[in-house]
Amino acid sequence: MLNKPAYRKAKILVADDNFGCGSSREHAPWALLDFGIRCIISTSFGDIFYNNCFKNGVLPIRVSPQDLEKLFDDADRGANATISIDLEAQEIRGPDGGVVKFEIDAFRKHCMLNGLDDVGLTMVKKDKISGYEEKVKAARPWL
Repeated sequence: MLNKPAYRKAKILVADDNFGCGSSREHAPWALLDFGIRCIISTSFGDIFYNNCFKNGVLPIRVSPQDLEKLFDDADRGANATISIDLEAQEIRGPDGGVVKFEIDAFRKHCMLNGLDDVGLTMVKKDKISGYEEKVKAARPWL
């Protein structure tokens, strides 16, 4: 499907149930990200794959089977259909103006909106870490 001209630059992948099942390493989200995919929509995901997506900046969205069918219909229109994601509002917007709401964990949403991975989350506390290290250095100059 992604070899067809209408889908070559797709950033959103609408996929069937249990997407990513068997992908126990981060290579699957990396490959999708390298291809340009930024969001995957399905009814369900393999657990490890789902978690690895968030760690690597790919947004996995769970929807109902009915909503997935509607999104498949929208995607079948090719270049004549554009699906967009509003993470802030937690909405998928279809080409006909229809809206599908989705749920996402508040912490994961915060990280995705702010481009924070595990290292980024640590670096947010850089000043506190540096302060602690200075205290330790002053208290134990022999270290």
